[in-house]
Amino acid sequence: MQTDLTQRETNVESSKVHLLSLDPMADLSNERLRDHFLGWQCRIRQIAMRQDGGRPSPGMRPRLLDEAGRDLATALTVLLLPRDPAESTAFFRFQVLRSPDPRDLYERALSYLQADYFQRPETFSDRLIAVLPAGSPLAAALTAQGRCTLAFDQFSQVYRLPCAVAALKPGDAARDAAIWHNRLFNPALPETVHVVAFQPDWASAEAETVSL
Repeated sequence: MQTDLTQRETNVESSKVHLLSLDPMADLSNERLRDHFLGWQCRIRQIAMRQDGGRPSPGMRPRLLDEAGRDLATALTVLLLPRDPAESTAFFRFQVLRSPDPRDLYERALSYLQADYFQRPETFSDRLIAVLPAGSPLAAALTAQGRCTLAFDQFSQVYRLPCAVAALKPGDAARDAAIWHNRLFNPALPETVHVVAFQPDWASAEAETVSL
């Protein structure tokens, strides 16, 4: 068991996208904090694709809090999308439509996401996206309130991101990208899902590196 844990820690180190050192008390600019978060997100997503078969890790599933600090959800999977998602959306759509075999589709998708997809954090948008079922009470609550806090925690790194929340309408490029991305893993995903966007307020965001 100890050998497996040591090997996993070694694999984590070898999979890193370059990150800045983050002092919990550092006075970081909004842009530097955003860039650090995006680098961290790309790192943990690359690890999830290469080592865990694409299974969302804790840092991809933040806790959701309302403005009073009450739980809206203990965990919600959020997507990180390229600033310009047209190329990846076209690839995802092509793969979903070409393959009737879910296993073959999954393996093609994983191969694509394991390669260099997450290698350049600067190409990703800081707007996070979630796909929720039609009729979801959480989607209704989020869009009604218009704000929430996403609390991320993985690998001794913690972020609390106050966010503006908005529902994305049909025809929105990010909505299409999120739906076709999720169809790689669930080809039967209907068009009637809710797609919700979270735009962090970096001036109010908090980050901390936890010492173990």
